Amino acid sequence: MNKPIAYDMLVIGSGPAGQKAAVEAARSGASVALIEKTRKLGGACVQRGTIPSKTLRENALRVRNMRMNAQLSNFKLAEDTELATLITRLNNVLNAHDEYMRKQLERTKVNLIHGRARFLSPQDVEVESVRGEKQTYSSGHILIATGSHPRKPPDIPVDHEHLFDSDSILSMMYLPKSLTVLGGGVIASEYASIFQALGVSVTMIDKYPHPLGFLDNDLTQTFLNDFTQMGGTWKGNTKVTRCYWNGMDAVITECDNGTEVRSEKLLCAAGRVANVKELEIGNAGLELNDRGLIDVDDQLETQVRGIYAAGDVIGPPSLASASMEQGRRAACNSLEITSGLVHSVIPAGIYSIPELSSVGISETHAREKFGDVFVGIARFDEIARGQISGALNGMLKIVCDTDGKTILGIMIVGEGATELIHIGQMALINNSPVDIFVETVFNFPTLAEAYRAAALEIIHQRKSKASRIKAGF
Repeated sequence: MNKPIAYDMLVIGSGPAGQKAAVEAARSGASVALIEKTRKLGGACVQRGTIPSKTLRENALRVRNMRMNAQLSNFKLAEDTELATLITRLNNVLNAHDEYMRKQLERTKVNLIHGRARFLSPQDVEVESVRGEKQTYSSGHILIATGSHPRKPPDIPVDHEHLFDSDSILSMMYLPKSLTVLGGGVIASEYASIFQALGVSVTMIDKYPHPLGFLDNDLTQTFLNDFTQMGGTWKGNTKVTRCYWNGMDAVITECDNGTEVRSEKLLCAAGRVANVKELEIGNAGLELNDRGLIDVDDQLETQVRGIYAAGDVIGPPSLASASMEQGRRAACNSLEITSGLVHSVIPAGIYSIPELSSVGISETHAREKFGDVFVGIARFDEIARGQISGALNGMLKIVCDTDGKTILGIMIVGEGATELIHIGQMALINNSPVDIFVETVFNFPTLAEAYRAAALEIIHQRKSKASRIKAGF
């Protein structure tokens, strides 16, 4: 066994969590090694997930807008459109991001180690290079940030040629004429609406009645209205019994209600599980929970002292933004660095068409927890900017406590939802009353005005309730 090389902190995985953890620790004066098994930095988020899918989405929006103005442009995609032509800027984006990350690691003096890692003990990690050379590294502070990979249900024969998962869907050579999407979660909803906007005939199938079940029904119904108006088909309350390529011209999806869906391609978006198979975490005394994830406490420390985990390996919310903050906090907690005030108010962003975003708790959850809460809704077709830009199919909802002042949550569907949500996030973090949105003068015309309209609705409800109570009703 070679002599271990010691570091103050070892980080395994260069995705959003790992990168931010390594940089935070190094900036605090610690010696840090970042271990990455692939040549490119950024993990699945950069290479196969967030950035590629959002790049495709931008072009899908352009196609959709041109199609909506078809009377002027007579726009139509060629039947043999290669998928690569729809994500032409992707390599430029990925290369720029990779270069930025490498420079940041170099600037902060993080030692980047290229190789496959596995635990030898709770403090020792062996890394095997592509040439088969092995070196052991040791530290009392180790962060596991190895991300996740698509879950493969045993009855869905993903072959990456006809039946794809969320990591391989963008490897399709040509834009298919039809696509079946299994699932109703974030990834399924994003890809289903993106491909439908590109003119692919998409059928979503899920066992639940609505997609994105963690959101209120009025938001998911807005998403479904847009999706079906584009030509998509939603099959809820439907269980898939069998999927297969018929060997000739179609993927066949059989459902428990006797229906059969034929499509050129299929995407299985059935969740993700932690990337830990090669890590041999058992050597460190770790084990996965029954969901295939690593359990951590509120300090992001695993059950083994000194070993932390962050990002997709610990499960939801599985957002790049959340992973970055988890990585930073894990590094601070591990090295006993002051991390500042930690906020649990993290927005969720769903880059479907239309966008959805939320922060805090939903109306459904609020009514279950508090009872008669106040709800204010502003629809984009009642906002001047919505009328001007044609972004009519959207809404912003504010949920307040039973006092009509304390903000509990904000949900938005429609254009700019993932950007607009940050205004609400700031109000929540600062415990601002809903009145702040009325006291604030917004630019005119903007979609942000929806905050003011929704807040006014709540304030009027609040005054009306106070009048009734005063009158003895």
